[in-house]
Amino acid sequence: MPQSVGQVVATFRKEYAKTPRKLKIIDAFLVSSLMSAVVQFLYMLIVGTFPFNSFLAGFLSSVGFFVLTVCLRMQVNPNNPEFADVSDESAFFDYVLSNVLLHLVVFNFIG
Repeated sequence: MPQSVGQVVATFRKEYAKTPRKLKIIDAFLVSSLMSAVVQFLYMLIVGTFPFNSFLAGFLSSVGFFVLTVCLRMQVNPNNPEFADVSDESAFFDYVLSNVLLHLVVFNFIG
């Protein structure tokens, strides 16, 4: 039975309201990272890619940050039984360490 878009949105909002606050904060980081990548890509389409290394570094930094944040969200989600034995502190430490490594590579790539 197909549902209207309004019903789908209402159901999503009702279910998302049950999401823990820390996951909502992580989701906000995900949206900001995605929007940053979209803005950089649109800027590249409009203006051009003169400093191509700078564009790639910024874009890959946003995409890498997005991927690492999704991994963090998966690990701290209490409803995910796959990572039940991983503590939040351990997941956050892995996240911070991975981001430091990512951004060292990005800074090196800028040239």
